Amino acid sequence: MHLPESWTERLPFLEELEQEWEPLPRAALVAWIIFYVLFLYQVGRGSGILLLMDGVFVPIHEGGHLLFRLAGEFIAVAGGTFLQLFVPFALAVYFFFRRQSQGVAFCLFFFFEQLLPIATYMADARAQDLPLLTVGDAEYVIHDWNYLFGKLGILEHDTQIASAVRLIGWLGMVGIVLWLIWRGVNDVPPKARQTNTGEDR
Repeated sequence: MHLPESWTERLPFLEELEQEWEPLPRAALVAWIIFYVLFLYQVGRGSGILLLMDGVFVPIHEGGHLLFRLAGEFIAVAGGTFLQLFVPFALAVYFFFRRQSQGVAFCLFFFFEQLLPIATYMADARAQDLPLLTVGDAEYVIHDWNYLFGKLGILEHDTQIASAVRLIGWLGMVGIVLWLIWRGVNDVPPKARQTNTGEDR
């Protein structure tokens, strides 16, 4: 990727984006494809050991409420979902600058995957049938999306919004897997790249 010189002069860290992506070994690509296909299958089925990964994001979500609680009730409630999505996205950006496609794909895959439990939580905004977790006073538990949608005046659209968010999650996960496959198939090993460069001369 070649960026305008004016960009890299003002923002030197963008120079990293002009570097080549780290090659993705074919064996690693095959292993990742198997992992992601199996994960997607278990997500579609709604059960499977790989779905335990969602448990990693529970403390992150709850930590978001605590982190933003000094910013007011609305921000504190929204902060759970924000941090739940921000953490994998920020890690994806980190790997993007390091030109490591495997890290980018893994983090973005779970960024989009987290939209599925978020959508389930959204769809429950009016019904409030789901059991709720809290790190504070157990007697003062707020259903995030009942509160947020209510404040925004869109509570009656909870299921429609949830369906759209779920669709984005699925499209994102599948898109990331296809991107990783494209990267792996089009990667040129360093030796081959040097040979081609020598032939061009």
